[in-house]
Formats: sequence, structure tokens, C-alpha cells
Amino acid sequence: MASVVDRLGTFDGVHRRNLSKLLALAHLEGPLSRARLTAETGLNRSTVAALATELVDLGLVEERAPDPTKRVGRPSPVVAVHPRVQAIAVNPEVDAVTVAAVGLNARIVVRERIEVDHLVTPDETADLVAAAIARWRRAELADVRLIGAGLAVPGQVRHADGLVRWAPHLEWTDAPVRALVEAATGLPTHVANDATLGARAEHLFGAGRGVDDLVYLNGGASGIGGGLVVEGRLVGGARGYAGEFGQNRPGISREGDRRAPDGVLEDEVSRARLLEVVGRASADEPTLAGLLEASDDPAVADELARQQRILATALGNAINVLNPSLIVLGGFLATLAEWNPEALEAAVAAQALPVASEGLDLRVAELGENRLLIGAAELAFAELLADPLVG
Repeated sequence: MASVVDRLGTFDGVHRRNLSKLLALAHLEGPLSRARLTAETGLNRSTVAALATELVDLGLVEERAPDPTKRVGRPSPVVAVHPRVQAIAVNPEVDAVTVAAVGLNARIVVRERIEVDHLVTPDETADLVAAAIARWRRAELADVRLIGAGLAVPGQVRHADGLVRWAPHLEWTDAPVRALVEAATGLPTHVANDATLGARAEHLFGAGRGVDDLVYLNGGASGIGGGLVVEGRLVGGARGYAGEFGQNRPGISREGDRRAPDGVLEDEVSRARLLEVVGRASADEPTLAGLLEASDDPAVADELARQQRILATALGNAINVLNPSLIVLGGFLATLAEWNPEALEAAVAAQALPVASEGLDLRVAELGENRLLIGAAELAFAELLADPLVG
């Protein structure tokens, strides 16, 4: 009897892994023909057809008619993730709480930036998320299957249980925001550092797609965080706190560039300082980028150049330590990079070891202001993607 149970268990495990392969391919690659799925998985056509049918029955994918323009060989149905399968993504910040519904295809379905004039508490965050979902349930999400919620928090989040150990700019310490959102929404909830999730999103869907060794730096209202992908794997560190580039102290060689005595990187390279120089108290990412680009004020150009010089030192240090093939900059750091890319690249090259920087590429985040939300949704989707039968 034990041998029969073992064989059944083995068969069930293989079956679940094959379902996972198909769903993950549709998730990452977009709509794929059955023929393409057969080629990508190495499974035979009848197995792929059966697996696709099962995923349809589970409500996770839909099959569409084959592309009529492709007339070579037998037409093959196209498998795509079901648009009704979505997750809630949340990014609490010092000036706003952004909430979105994200499809299994990494598309933003609905998004709301809720501006605040005070530091939100974990309880307020949970209430804002629950209220947004309730509004959307009457309209955009009326016929949607919500898998769960993911939070991208600008702070140090313990990997084991999602406890926010320290989010200094939000003034959260040991904040149980995961449990609070779960209780308020009834959705399984997961929490991670915002920049780590930005790295995850850009690696899977954006500028870092297909790159195995990259450094991602995120510039947000709360400062600068980072994420690392090494040999294709996201690096979290022993407890999940890796990537705090904003807390490093880069050398500042030019006299007059320092603004914060004994300050760390995020004290010097700062979104708040950019807002100040354009005369705004707050703004979302596209608005700030537009204001900086349109300005002809010498003070704006001076501040952009100052911050870019200091950022270049931090990037040179990262290159020397980690030897990535790609650096991706998101948020206001992308704005800094795009202001004068040639100057930034030259300054980085001057401070990085020539051998370590050979072949290095420097890019801005492709997913723009959605990168953290897409990364947060990946948290919510992770269990389903690993085992489609759990849902």
C-alpha cells in the first residue's frame, strides 16, 4: 500500500508542477499558443492540452481562437491568463497611499493615489485599503476574483512573517500591517520592502528582464532603497533586510556638495530636495519629472547635477562590490539619470573599477510608477503560481 501512495504522491507532485509551468509561462510571457507551450515545457501536445483545459476549468486561464494570420501548420489555440484573476497592491508612503488592482498579466486594472497630510499609521493604511476595495467592488472589480494583497513598504520587513521592523520615514516600528490589512480586507496578505519588490518587478517584466545579475535602486518619497538579483535569484539577506543602499555613506569629494553633515546617501540624493527646488510640497513621479524637465532655473540644474554626482559615487561602489551586468534606476533616480545620462555614465565609469564595469548597462525602470505595485502583486500571486490547485 505504501508504494501505491508514494506513486500517487509523486504523480500528484509532477502534475502540480506541470500546471505551475503552464500558468507561469502565461503569466510571464503573455498569451501563448499551445504549440509554443509544448515547445517551452518539453511536454507532449496531449499533456499540454489537458493541462490547459484544467487551468481553464480552474478559472485561471482562458483559451482564445488561434491567430488567423499564422497559417503555417495546424492552428493552435492561444492560452492567456484570465483577466478576472487579480490581486490588490499597496504602497504606503509619507505623502500618499497608493492602492491598485493588478491582473495576473501584470497589468494595472485600477489605481488610486490617496494623498495624505500626515504620516499614516498601519491601522489607517488597512482602513484605506479596505475602503478602496469596497468602492471598486461596486464598479471596476464587480466580477473579479481577488487572490490576495501585497504591500510594498519603504522599510525593513522581516521575511519570515512580514512584520515591518523599521520604516523610519513612516515612523513604524514592529508594525503588524500584514495582519491589519488581512483583517480589514479578508484577503491573504503579504508584505515586503518596496525596493526589493521593484527589483522583482523590473527583473520579471521590465528593464531587467532576462538579466541574471543586476542592481536596482529605487528613489521614493521615503528615500532610497535597493534590490539585488544575483545569478537570477532575488537576494534578501539572512532576515530579508538586504539592499539598503540609501543608508550607505558615499564619499563626497566636491567642496560644497554636502548638504547633511554626516548624512547618508538618501539625505543627499533626495526627492524632497528636488521638490523644494521646484517649489512644490508634494507631487507624484510623472509630475515631478515634468516640472524638473520644464524648468530653466539654474538652481534646478545645479541641484540635479549635485545629486547626480553623489549618486554616481554610490553606483560606482555598488559596481565594485557586486559586479552586476545591469543597474536599473527607478522613481526620482530615473529622473536624475535621464536629465544628463552622459554625465552620469561618465561619472560612474570614473569611480568604478574598469574590469568590474566592463559591459555594464545603466537603464531606467521600464515599469515607471507601476513598478512597486506590480512587485507587490507578485507577492500575492506567488503561492498560486507555485501551485495552481491551492486556489
